[in-house]
Amino acid sequence: MMRSAADLFEELNSVDESIRIEAKRASELGKSVMQTVIAFANEPGLEGGYLLLGGDWFINDKGDTVYRAAGLPNPDKVQSDLASQCASRLNVALRPEMQLETVDGKTVLVVYVSEADVTQKPVYLKATGLPYGAYRRIGSTDQHCVDEDLWVLRGENQPLHGPDSSVMTDARPDDFDPAAVAVYRRERARINPRAEELDYSDEDMLEALGALRRVEGQLRPTLAGIVLFGKPLALRRLLPAVRIDYIRVPGNEWVEDPENRFQSIDIRKPLLLALPQVEASIIDELPKGFHLPEGQLQSVQEPILPRQVIREALANAAMHRSYTVHSPTQIIRYGNRIEIHNVGYSLKEPTQLGTPGSRLRNPAIAAVLHDLHLAEAKGTGIRAMRRLAAEAGLPLPDFHSDRQANEFKLTLFLHNLLTEEDHAWLRSFAGPATSADEAKALIYARSTGAVDNSACRDFCGVDTLAASLVLRRLRDRGLLEKQGAGSRTYYTLAAAEQHEQQVAVDSSQPALPQHPPDDEGCKLELATFPPELATLLVSLKGRVTGETLREGINRLCAWIPLTGDQLATLLGKDRHYLRNKHLIPMVRNGQLRFRYPESSKHPHQAYVATMPET
Repeated sequence: MMRSAADLFEELNSVDESIRIEAKRASELGKSVMQTVIAFANEPGLEGGYLLLGGDWFINDKGDTVYRAAGLPNPDKVQSDLASQCASRLNVALRPEMQLETVDGKTVLVVYVSEADVTQKPVYLKATGLPYGAYRRIGSTDQHCVDEDLWVLRGENQPLHGPDSSVMTDARPDDFDPAAVAVYRRERARINPRAEELDYSDEDMLEALGALRRVEGQLRPTLAGIVLFGKPLALRRLLPAVRIDYIRVPGNEWVEDPENRFQSIDIRKPLLLALPQVEASIIDELPKGFHLPEGQLQSVQEPILPRQVIREALANAAMHRSYTVHSPTQIIRYGNRIEIHNVGYSLKEPTQLGTPGSRLRNPAIAAVLHDLHLAEAKGTGIRAMRRLAAEAGLPLPDFHSDRQANEFKLTLFLHNLLTEEDHAWLRSFAGPATSADEAKALIYARSTGAVDNSACRDFCGVDTLAASLVLRRLRDRGLLEKQGAGSRTYYTLAAAEQHEQQVAVDSSQPALPQHPPDDEGCKLELATFPPELATLLVSLKGRVTGETLREGINRLCAWIPLTGDQLATLLGKDRHYLRNKHLIPMVRNGQLRFRYPESSKHPHQAYVATMPET
C-alpha cells in the first residue's frame, strides 16, 4: 500500500535527510527526476523509494529545510510523461505506482519506484549507457555509477571473476612468498584439517584460491594473489602503495610537530603475514583489563578493546580497500581511539552497514580471509564489531564513507564514552535533563568537533529518524548549532562552548602557526606570507600545469593549515574545481592530509602537507 503525500511530507520535515523520499518541484519532467527513479530502482536493500512531484521547500530561522506542497500546473501530463519515459528511455521498462493527491489545496503526484529485480540491474539510461547512465541512491543524493558499482548491482549475476582476480601482467609465479603460503596451509589445517585444497600442490592450491589464473595455458598471478602471498619486493615493484602504516600519535588530536615526529611502523608484507603483525602491534599498546573466567582460579589479562573487534576491523580494511589506488592503509592510534583510514568508499550504502549481506570489492581476498576465520562471513563483521564493543562497555564503532573522496574511515573508541570527567562537564553544560543518547551526542561533538546523523546512528544504535530527533532536540535547547544542509548537515557545540573547548585543546598541544588575519575566513593578506611563498603565489596565478599547482599547494600547506576556501582565494581558482581535481586526489595520494582526520565535517577543517618519507 502506497504512503500518503501528507505522511511523506511529515517524515521529510522530521529528518535532516531522507534516503527513501525525494521532493521535487517538477512542473515538467527533467533529467533529475529520471536519475532519482533509476537510483531508487537500483539501490540494493533500499526497497525502492518515493518521489513527491509538486513539492517545494524553504529554510526556516532554525536552519531546517521545511517541505510543503506547491502544486503541479499540469499533473496529468507529468504523470503521463513519467510513465512514458520509464517505459522507453531505460534498458528495462519500469512501472512505478503513481497517484495524484491534494495537500493544502495543492495537487501533488506521489510516485513509488520499487527496487528492480537483481536480474534487471543495473537499470540505466539507454542513450548514455554504462556505467555513467546508471545511478545509485547514496544518502539523500543520486550518484553516477562507476565500474565498482556495477559489480555491486549485479549481485549473483555478476561475472565469474571479481576485480581482484585481474591478472598482474608484470608478475611471475616466483613472486609468491613461501612463508605466506605456509601460513595459509598451517592455519587452514588448524581450522579444518579435512579442507580439500590442503591435498593439492602449492600451484593447484593457489589456482583454487584465485591467486593464480590460467591465461593461454600459462598460470599468471592475480591481484589477489600478490596482495595475499606476494613477497615484499614484489609488492614494492607491482603495488608500491600497498602497505599498512601504523602511526602512534600522542594525545587525542593530530598536531604536526616538526621537533617530535610521530612514531610509525610501515608494514609491507603479504596480507597473511601483515595482518597478524598489525594486530599484535595494536594489542601490545592497548590498556589491559583483568577478568576471572568461569571455573578458573587465576585471572586473565585482556585488552580493553576485544581482540575480535580489532581482527574484524583489520579484515574489513583488507577486504574492502581499493588496491588500484596508490595510497596505503593508515591505522592511527590516538590516546582515546584507533582510526583506520582506507582508500575505497563503501560499496554498501552507509545506512545499511551492519545489515545482512555483503558488497565485496575483493571477493577472492575476502574468501581467503573467511577460510582462515580472520573475517566474518556474509557481511556480519560490522554487526559483530558493534556487538562485541557493546558487551565490553565501549561506544559502538563509528563508520564514515566518503564516496567523492573515495575514502572509508572506521573509528574504534578505547574508553567508555561517559567518564566521570564527562559527567561533570555534562552537568555544567547541559544540566540534568539529558537523555543517554543526547549525552553521547554531546560528548562525541566535544571530542571530535562535530557530530552528524551517521555518527549518531552508530554510537546510539538508532535509525535515521531517531538520530535526527536527538540532534534537533539538542539544537533546540541551544546546546548544538546546525551547520550545512541536507546530506551535508552536521552539528557543533554551541559557539561559547566551542570556543572554550578550542582554547582548552590549543593550550594542551604544541603551538601551530596562527592564521594571518582574513576576510570572512577566506582572504589572507599577501604581506603576511614569508617572502618565498608570496613570490610563489604570484607565479601560480593564471595558467599553470597541474603538477606545478599541486607543488604550490603542498608548499603553502606545509607552512600553515589552509581551508579549501582559503586555497581557492589565494590561487584564484574555483573552489569546487580545486577540491575535486586537486585537493581530494592529493589527500588520496598522501600528499596532503586533513588537519582533523577524526571528523571530516569539522567546522575548522583544513589541509596540511604530509611529511616526506625518510
